[in-house]
Amino acid sequence: MDSSHVNPLKAIANPTLVEEIARLSPEAQEGHYDELRGNSSELLPHWKTFFEQLGHSGLSDLDQRTQELNRQIRDNGITYNVYADEFGPQRPWSVDLFPLIINPDSWQEIQSGVLQRARLLEAIIADIYGPQNLLKEGYIPPALIQGHPGYLRSMRGVNLCSKKHLHIIAFDLARAANGKWSVLSQRTQAPSGLGYLLENRNLIARQFPAAYEQMHIAPLASAYRDLIETLKQESPAGSNAHIALLTPGPYNETYFEHAYLARYLGLTLVEGGDLTVRDQRLFLKTVRGLEPVHILLKRLDDEFLDPLELRSDSTLGVPGLLQAIRAGNVILANAPGSAFLESPALLGFLPAISERLLNEKIELPAMDTWWCGERAALASAIPNLGHSAIKPTYPNSSGHQNYESTLGGDLTQAQLDEWVGRITRQPDEHTVQTYIPLAQMPTWLNAFNLNDASLIEPHSYMLRVFALSNGPDSWQVLPGGLARIASNESEIASMQRGGSSADVWVQSTQYIQDSGTHSQQLVQTKGMTLRKRLVTSRAAENLYWFGRYTERSENILRLAKLYLEKINSEYTPSKNLWIWLEKLCHQYGLIPEGVPNNFGPDDVRHRIFERTLINSLNASDHVTSVGFNLQAMKRTASNVRERLSPEQWSTINHCIENFQADCHKASTFHDFSSSLAIDALNRANGSLSAITGAQTDRMTRDDGWQLLSIGRHIERLSFLTTALDLAIEFGLLNNPNMDDSGYIALLQLFDSTITFHAQHQQSRDLAPLISLLALDDENPRSLAWVSKALRARLSKLAGTERDNPDELTRSVVNFQNYDLTQLSSLDQYGNLSNLRACLQQCSQSAWNVSDEISGRYFNLIHSNEYSVQL
Repeated sequence: MDSSHVNPLKAIANPTLVEEIARLSPEAQEGHYDELRGNSSELLPHWKTFFEQLGHSGLSDLDQRTQELNRQIRDNGITYNVYADEFGPQRPWSVDLFPLIINPDSWQEIQSGVLQRARLLEAIIADIYGPQNLLKEGYIPPALIQGHPGYLRSMRGVNLCSKKHLHIIAFDLARAANGKWSVLSQRTQAPSGLGYLLENRNLIARQFPAAYEQMHIAPLASAYRDLIETLKQESPAGSNAHIALLTPGPYNETYFEHAYLARYLGLTLVEGGDLTVRDQRLFLKTVRGLEPVHILLKRLDDEFLDPLELRSDSTLGVPGLLQAIRAGNVILANAPGSAFLESPALLGFLPAISERLLNEKIELPAMDTWWCGERAALASAIPNLGHSAIKPTYPNSSGHQNYESTLGGDLTQAQLDEWVGRITRQPDEHTVQTYIPLAQMPTWLNAFNLNDASLIEPHSYMLRVFALSNGPDSWQVLPGGLARIASNESEIASMQRGGSSADVWVQSTQYIQDSGTHSQQLVQTKGMTLRKRLVTSRAAENLYWFGRYTERSENILRLAKLYLEKINSEYTPSKNLWIWLEKLCHQYGLIPEGVPNNFGPDDVRHRIFERTLINSLNASDHVTSVGFNLQAMKRTASNVRERLSPEQWSTINHCIENFQADCHKASTFHDFSSSLAIDALNRANGSLSAITGAQTDRMTRDDGWQLLSIGRHIERLSFLTTALDLAIEFGLLNNPNMDDSGYIALLQLFDSTITFHAQHQQSRDLAPLISLLALDDENPRSLAWVSKALRARLSKLAGTERDNPDELTRSVVNFQNYDLTQLSSLDQYGNLSNLRACLQQCSQSAWNVSDEISGRYFNLIHSNEYSVQL
């Protein structure tokens, strides 16, 4: 065997594994704390334990674990999109194989300091929106509060429903070379990371189960439960409180996290357009009317919350939301008006404020910070600019300077002089913070792409931890966090700049089982209230179109496959069959306008048509191709991501990715393009079968599912009636005993060939065909079955009995009113006029139902039809 292909890790024997790891792992760069070794030359005890639990394989299978990790990220659809694009590729979430491990002593330092800071920030915001003693006594410059766009004067003096402004606070921490932790920043408006860190835990614990168990890593779930229970206790609705999670929508870079958290916590995921305020109360627009919302977890910044009082151009918020909060009718977590707490300038004033409000010295220090709006601070900051970070005082605020944080050490002298000028001209817009080199944690490199690099490489990181409310006056620190790893030589740990992440393992001094006792569970079930899952009008519309695009993709895929199989068949298709197939291809957008029709197999144009069809299978310009409809299916599915299982979402992604690759291959290899295109369509058809199976067997039969199913049946009814009507129009059934190509093609398009042969063998009479395709209510591809299923879904949605349907349900053609003799009889001209009339009526009724469904459940324009559910 070629030695260049031998895994270099195979030589590592387990008895000396720790020593080998120490040899393979470079020390952290000078000035950085080394997480692997601390301040010694040997691995720290918790890292020794971690590596000892790798087992006999040692490091040799870490590449395989990395591949498994990346596959799981793809399968779960975990994404982080800096600039989300409707049609662009989604960026997979990046997580390193190794976790960041924090021992009990270090965690105690973090936990104690963060708990104190959480209490401090709550006390500050309560004072600022209350008596304002801090401003009166000069503890905070008024410019940092009243001059901050995030200070909301309309919220001063408001008696909040929850009696608490903050419920979730994120702190970004850095570790100095001496191993001590410091605060770099704090996030209170809509801190991200709670969902990603949960998914990181699921991913990494699965890769190292023995180490996770042996090291007694603190679990996370109870902290989330406590947060939700606390919010319910603070609401007047109590345990029956309806909680929703407000997201900016699927094009936000962290939308995956919003959908994940909503699914994990059992919350209703909503956008601003899903909500409305009536009589100073917040309601959710559902297909059943307005449902009250008592608690709103927000994932967008304050300025977008209410276009009536804040940014008038915001389409993300809810008009009147602030008034509903002031009236005490809804809890917002966190309450609006906390943006000024995120200003880096505030950090320098917190030690004195802590002694004033808490009568305590600050435990967890921040970096030395100077707000340049004070003359003395400006004089101290300018000489330190070269080894400090320059930050905007009012980040992400309109009317103020906004720029990326800049490290003075990365600037030339000319650039430093330019910054001095900018700061001197507008000192209040700038804050200077002492820079310390970030601690470095071990990261794993792929052993087969080393290029003389080390296997384990230290990278700088920043730690984000979360304080979560667990009572009216109490907090807990989530025992974990999100480590953000800087890319390459960068010292800025940011996902937006191409960084990665790591799971954070907090060692517990004792084993904690994160589950309640049996008796506790019994007590909980006694007071349990059954709450049906609410379906917002937006979710209903997306589920409806999810069903339609899924069915449409299946139908046109089968049509394209049928055409390619017929044109490459050993039997010469009839002219009528050509005309019928090409008419359908044009009608359903598989072929661009202007491509000439084929009038026979000897005509050279049929190859042009075939080549165009193959090249257009995944096109999006001027055609509504198979690929176009698959992408539309994915787009609608992404809007209801929280309702789909990871497996279902993964199947959708794999279907599209494989189809794109297969179509590229088919359009590249011209000699085999037809067979390759058919293979691509067969493979996609298998994936679509899995998708429709998940829709049928893996989704709750609520109103949303009813609409998804209605969408599929409307699409199927329209397609099949059109195909059969055109087949009759173009004479495919004129003399099937002489030319049965059209007869067979219809059975194939209806996916009913096997059923037909089982019932009627090789018959080519019209009556058996019409019976199976139109009247057989046990064949899921017959018009009678689809019509019956559609009526059943409509009746269920309307809440009526099947024997007493509403007007909309009655409008769908009922094939029980037709008999075979009537539909298969010929008129005086030898035409199937009765059947065609039935088909056209059926098709029209499907479109009428579609219009009525949209007007009744999606548009919600007429307020008198939109009642409040009590």
